[in-house]
Amino acid sequence: MIQLNSTRFGELEVDESDVITFPVGIPGFEERHAWILVGDDNNAIIWMQSAEDGALALPVTTPDAVKADYNAQIPREALEPIGEMSEDDAAILIVLSIPPDKPWEMTANLKAPIVASRSSRLAVQAIALNEEYGFRCPVLDDGMREKIREQALAAEKAR
Repeated sequence: MIQLNSTRFGELEVDESDVITFPVGIPGFEERHAWILVGDDNNAIIWMQSAEDGALALPVTTPDAVKADYNAQIPREALEPIGEMSEDDAAILIVLSIPPDKPWEMTANLKAPIVASRSSRLAVQAIALNEEYGFRCPVLDDGMREKIREQALAAEKAR
């Protein structure tokens, strides 16, 4: 078992078999190789918590929560650090960016999904070849963003 004191989740006790290893790190966090998933399986957003830095956690979700027909075309060489895996063994996560003061402006990085092998627990963040995917794709449609923004403003005025 690994003991981790995280800023966001407090004290965590994690089985070593639950650690996801990024052999080449994650762009921007190249020195952080060990990560764990934290959160409720019933929630669309979970957290990828660094097992090496308790202050570092990234919100992630499955691609279908953002884009139902998501089909990232990942070059085979980008997956070399995690080795061969079947399509059934692959798990894909999308990193989210959630502005703390404007959560309705949340975006998803569809251009650089995290691809992990369920069996080996190895992962990489790779660049998809798809031209239609961007690094900051809005998660919510215009109507939902406006509705949430209005609710937040009304709650702020009520205080």
